[in-house]
Amino acid sequence: MDDPEIQETVESILGKGVKVVDCEKKSSIKEEEVLFINGIPVTLEGRDGIAIKEALITGQVPPCDLLNKLLINSGILKAPVKLDTSLSVKSTTVIKEEVTVSRDGKIIDERSRETKDQSYYTSAMTEVFEPIKIIPTAELSNGRYNGSSNDTFDGNSKWSKFGSSSSASSYESEQDAPVSFGRPKPCLSKDSGHMSSTVTDKVDFTPSSMDSLSSYDETDYICDQLSKCASFVGGNGYGNGILPTIFGTVASDLTPKDCSNRRSLPQTPNIKSFSTIFANDSSQDSSGDPSLQQDNALVYRDGNLFSGPLEALIQHMVPTESYYPDRAYLFAFLLSSRLFIKPHDLLARVRALGDQQQGLGGAQPAAPASQQERFADKMVQLLAEWSETFPYDFRDERMMEHVKKMTQQCCAINPELRANVSMLLHNLHPRLTALEDYEKSLENQTNTASSDENISCPDISDICPNPEKLAQQLTHVELERLSFIGPEEFVQAFAKENPALETSFKDMKKTRNLEQYVQWFNRLSYFVATQVCKCPKKKQRVKIVEYWIEAGRECFNIGNFNSLMAIIAGLNMSPISRLKKTWNKIQSGKFPILEHQMDPSSNFSSYRNTLKAAMWRSAGATDQRQRIVIPFFSLLVKDLYFLNQGCSNKLPNGHINFEKFWQLAKQVTEFMAWKQVTCPFEKDPRVISLLQHSPVLNENALALASFDCEPPDNNQEKERYKTLKAEGGTNN
Repeated sequence: MDDPEIQETVESILGKGVKVVDCEKKSSIKEEEVLFINGIPVTLEGRDGIAIKEALITGQVPPCDLLNKLLINSGILKAPVKLDTSLSVKSTTVIKEEVTVSRDGKIIDERSRETKDQSYYTSAMTEVFEPIKIIPTAELSNGRYNGSSNDTFDGNSKWSKFGSSSSASSYESEQDAPVSFGRPKPCLSKDSGHMSSTVTDKVDFTPSSMDSLSSYDETDYICDQLSKCASFVGGNGYGNGILPTIFGTVASDLTPKDCSNRRSLPQTPNIKSFSTIFANDSSQDSSGDPSLQQDNALVYRDGNLFSGPLEALIQHMVPTESYYPDRAYLFAFLLSSRLFIKPHDLLARVRALGDQQQGLGGAQPAAPASQQERFADKMVQLLAEWSETFPYDFRDERMMEHVKKMTQQCCAINPELRANVSMLLHNLHPRLTALEDYEKSLENQTNTASSDENISCPDISDICPNPEKLAQQLTHVELERLSFIGPEEFVQAFAKENPALETSFKDMKKTRNLEQYVQWFNRLSYFVATQVCKCPKKKQRVKIVEYWIEAGRECFNIGNFNSLMAIIAGLNMSPISRLKKTWNKIQSGKFPILEHQMDPSSNFSSYRNTLKAAMWRSAGATDQRQRIVIPFFSLLVKDLYFLNQGCSNKLPNGHINFEKFWQLAKQVTEFMAWKQVTCPFEKDPRVISLLQHSPVLNENALALASFDCEPPDNNQEKERYKTLKAEGGTNN
């Protein structure tokens, strides 16, 4: 054998002196398509592997069913999955200033200065998804799987029991034990456009899982699987805990985890039978008049409700024995319809249309008893949703009178509904009672600033030495005040400024929670300024200013942007900003960074970007702290004001612009999700009482106190000081 390599190899195995007579070489090449998932190699084999490979090569998302099957077969989904999510936002602002000095047309000096501000926002989150149980996909596709629920799927994407509701992930309740969702949707992924008949396995995850691991769309996952309604009473009863909420139906379209190609708001289906207007006092058919039918029709654009006359929109919210309006439609219409009709008049109109439809008024033959029972069931459901989303409407005695008559009528038709009606009223009463108590507590709080610069004001840093704790107590105050603001208050507050609409609200009981919240912002700003000006020594002022800067920084980290802006506004007030000797001693460069985050330039673009990051964090958070988002309220009100203007303006054909209703509802729904977060921090009543009740100085008293801290150093300040002294002497 002449091959020394082979000879050497054989001798190394059998020993020296072995003679190799013959040798046969064989070589085989094996090629594998391997996909790395979380660092784990997964071989692509068979028809499924080819389909996944082709999808990836063409830049498409592989069908979810195939991905799920691949993950399960490879064992990845049989073990806990750890997901680490991190977000880093870097903001850099470069300011360049150039100065040129010239004399007689000649440049004698030229200088430039460049400053660069950099700010960073980082957050990190770790989630562990644990499988619960295996569910055959075929059962999901056929609508046969019902999990822990007794509900059945009817094949038309609707559950047979009232209780199919959705809630935004930002106020998903925490649970220690894994919970199996019992209401998956039967539709397969709309992203992949693929429907497979292969029987595969599907893993159900804990509620914290937000990934599109199922065989249906992520938006459906958020809207349907994260519903947290309590158990129900009777066949169509209402929850022993919270009532169903529509907030997730609207808000999920705006959550940062949704991509730009997600579907728009869920819309009420375009059903002709509910787009026709029925006459008030007769059953006259208007189908013979094409122009009248056209005027009364609801207008749809791209499958979404775009506009319609008020009467048609009211008819569209009236249930029948086989129809119930879309939950998102109900919220949007109930929110903005009050610009054109008062809530008690709207409820009266709904009641009249329902009676006419079922022949309950005597003018028409009555509908069969079974049909009336189904109608009564849905009418009680409508009242339950209305009272849950807009409870303050029911402070009006005229509303409660209609509720009384409607529920009595429904119970007469179906006595089994008494438990549902009782639960409806049981849930409504404590909310209205809590509102009354809250309004009384606000009356006892100090909202007016004092003109006496000698008032006694305790030092907040003595009572609460830790600025981080102060930020937590500010968050308590913010969330408590936010929780009492009803969605309709935004619409009614703006309507007061419209003379044509103002008469709609003169005879309604007012709620002033929105105005009180704005006053709280002003009070906090003056409280910050008062705390600084009441320090006679420069060293104390430096300490308290740095204290508030640290508190503002912690507010930023928490997501409490309203308190942050109030602190910045207080430190930027003229009596504080003029204290040059004090500011010169402050070494911290954190305040300019905070100011930059809330910079009003470019319509608060820096703040809006930070808010998006906070919303993204909130949408995927599993602990209460990371779910907190408290927006800069004045800017939110400003945004809603312009949307509200569009809602109140009718189209040239007299139709109501329902597209604007949708836009306003989406914004308000975000706010409703934010305000429902429970504050996770320990409450300190002493600190909160000081924040809300301690006296504060008004503008003139602050100016005098500021001049006492640092005397006026220019003519303008000296004149101002003389004027204030003279006014003070006159008042005394």
